[in-house]
Amino acid sequence: MTKDPDAWIPGYVAKMTLREKVGQLFVPTFSSRASALAIVRKYHVGGFIYFPENFASPAGTAEQSNALQKASKVPLLLGVDEEQGIVSRTPFITRFPGNMALGATQSTADARAAAQVTGTELRAVGINLDYAPDADVNVNPRNPVIGLRSFGSDPARVSPLLTAAIAGYQGAGVAATAKHFPGHGDTATDSHTGLPVITHSAAQWRKLDAPPFKAAIAAGVDMIMTAHIVVPGLDKSGDPSTLSKTVLTGLLRGELGYKGVITTDSLQMAGVREKYGDAVVPVRAISAGADQLLMPPSLSKAYNAVLGAVQAGRITQTRLDESVTRILALKQKRGLFKAAPADPAKAAAQIGTPQQKATARRVADHSVTLVRNERGLLPLKGRKVSVTGPQSAVLGAALRAQGVATADPAAADVHVLTTVNAGTATAARVRALASKPVVVAALGRPYDLDHAAGAAAALATYSSGATSVGALARVLSGAVKPSGRLPVPAGGQPVGHGLSY
Repeated sequence: MTKDPDAWIPGYVAKMTLREKVGQLFVPTFSSRASALAIVRKYHVGGFIYFPENFASPAGTAEQSNALQKASKVPLLLGVDEEQGIVSRTPFITRFPGNMALGATQSTADARAAAQVTGTELRAVGINLDYAPDADVNVNPRNPVIGLRSFGSDPARVSPLLTAAIAGYQGAGVAATAKHFPGHGDTATDSHTGLPVITHSAAQWRKLDAPPFKAAIAAGVDMIMTAHIVVPGLDKSGDPSTLSKTVLTGLLRGELGYKGVITTDSLQMAGVREKYGDAVVPVRAISAGADQLLMPPSLSKAYNAVLGAVQAGRITQTRLDESVTRILALKQKRGLFKAAPADPAKAAAQIGTPQQKATARRVADHSVTLVRNERGLLPLKGRKVSVTGPQSAVLGAALRAQGVATADPAAADVHVLTTVNAGTATAARVRALASKPVVVAALGRPYDLDHAAGAAAALATYSSGATSVGALARVLSGAVKPSGRLPVPAGGQPVGHGLSY
């Protein structure tokens, strides 16, 4: 019989002080290394979340991570929001397009490889937790907060890509987080600034939003993040899911059988602060079933509120021990109790290697989706092309590098128009160029193509990053044949549509 690797944890928890246990529930931000060290000493926190201002060079970041770990009696979860694409917080890593581009590749190998590269680069600087991948099914084209962060609108296509990404992060030694439970994909409100209400019935939720989370749980995901959304079909109280025992304990723990760590989304967001004060929210979140409290607006206020609730018996000792046990089991599973420190001398050499950059180029090439190509307008080889719109200078240079001649609009045979979330304004921009055939390339959300009916050709890259713009140039020139498929309906075409040459 193999020995249970977690057998030591209950005995360890029993020896922890109340203040140490409560500390494990918190993952705050920090302003400097000195302030983080003070927080570790005073509050015994479970971890920290890194933002761009917390990063130095790779070597400096690795040194900082090591200093924080050394100061803490229990290993720290050092996390970051690194979804790639439009949510990227790490200044120096290899840039990949986000999830919707991976959705267009339809390749679990690409999804896993992208996450493995990102995870390897994070681990090189001592980051051991990524608040990614996003598991939301983006069925609302007007969604202001998820959009490109989602793998797509079809749960059956989202789930295998999600589990491949989880395997990629975890294979690199980084804990992975599926988010935002119970599903943030059908909202027209941003939970950073308001409290969205999602009108799915319980039956719709089971069919649309739940499957990727079920798949993540079956794949052994380390952590699930809650959403600051109200879903009356699941809980009639009007409380955000982050504070809902019906959603977190009833559905996630009970119906879906999840045994891992539940973290809240940031407690600084408006969606969770509208109804209750900053001292009430942390206690309600733990009582609802959350294990970790991310980014409390005031750590001292939140910490003292939870400590007081345990002392008063509003949160039982047993309930507190359950969360601490799950958090320690996650740290054990990711090898943090035995982990060697990050090596500052080797950190930079493990980031942005030629192989990692080639993986990013390959993923971007696979994601470019040709939605329309009237009269075989593309590829553009042998034509004079004008380029207007966001990233036009970068795209023009990339086209010239592929042997395509660029010119002023007056002298061009074909106009290439790029858009980034232009929405209905796309139609007028196409009309303004209609003297010659127009190619529209949506570099942001592909829904711009819904307003590009006047264009002879239409493509989506799902990212305006240099890697994706380079891939677009390779496809436009004919150096790469387009192979992407729409992960959401766009340009009058259904999910799964995509042309080639």
